[in-house]
Amino acid sequence: MPELSSTPGLLAYALRNVTEVAALAACRWIGRGDGTLGDHAATGAMRNELNKLPITGRIVIGEGEKDEAPGLFRDEQVGELTDGPAFDIAVDPVEGTSYLAKGLTNAMAVIAMAPKGAMFDPGPAYYMEKFVAPEAAKGKVDMDAPVDDKLRQLAKAQSKSIEELTVFVLEKPRHIRLIEDIQNLGARVAQYPAGDVAGAVMAAIPDSGVDALMGIGGTPEGIISACAVRGLGGVFHARLAPQLPSERIAVTEAGLDTEKWLGISDLVRSGNVYFCATGITTGLLFEGVEPGESRSRTQSLMISGESGERQMLTTFHRNEDIAEKLNTENAHA
Repeated sequence: MPELSSTPGLLAYALRNVTEVAALAACRWIGRGDGTLGDHAATGAMRNELNKLPITGRIVIGEGEKDEAPGLFRDEQVGELTDGPAFDIAVDPVEGTSYLAKGLTNAMAVIAMAPKGAMFDPGPAYYMEKFVAPEAAKGKVDMDAPVDDKLRQLAKAQSKSIEELTVFVLEKPRHIRLIEDIQNLGARVAQYPAGDVAGAVMAAIPDSGVDALMGIGGTPEGIISACAVRGLGGVFHARLAPQLPSERIAVTEAGLDTEKWLGISDLVRSGNVYFCATGITTGLLFEGVEPGESRSRTQSLMISGESGERQMLTTFHRNEDIAEKLNTENAHA
């Protein structure tokens, strides 16, 4: 078998094992009111599958204090080898934990990888403001401009009218003014309670039905999304936007700049990126896990920045194999 790290697309394909098992572990908790249990199950499953990969990995963006998770902490070492190809790794075993608990849309298991030292380290910054768009907008939208000017520039870059634009925005109280500004200009807003990784990926794909993502979301999701968008060739700008007083203090003490817009090459300093996500609940990108009498179905998106490939994979898993794998991983968790 070819070396995973030397074959374009093959490592991204191998990563689907990591996100699929996390999604299958988490899906048992859809709509059961406790997202923490689903997150813990997915984290344990993902960690054990990561440790089977022939790499030397370091978790740069992971679980921890914010999520009170049992593993995949910042700086944790993962992978089968101690002297293998070295990667920075960003994970979110359940992106949309509270929405998993409520059975809502866009929950997914997701991972991104880049060569060691390539990922931006946000330190204690949990939130960032983001702007994502297709490649056509590269260099054509002024990040310091007001919202209406940004949208005019975006429309011109994509040869569309303002009325033809659809902007993904998380449905949060902090975005009331942003949503009003977009709608007052005549553009559409696609509001979702969760799923800005899905929104960012859609925004980077031309003619996906989403022309841009705007607003403040999680920094971990931002770094993961940036890897996907870099692999897709899209536009990603971000600046740190702490939301709580304790976060603002920690960001200031860490010497991080909250005024500067970072470009995609600041967030991911290599094009040799890998991204994989598997749906837990049905959402923008793919359908969620669908249990069957003898087999369960998953859908996963894989992106390889090295080859430029983007693949969507539907897999039917034998239920006895799932049970055996999860039981084994629970024993090792």
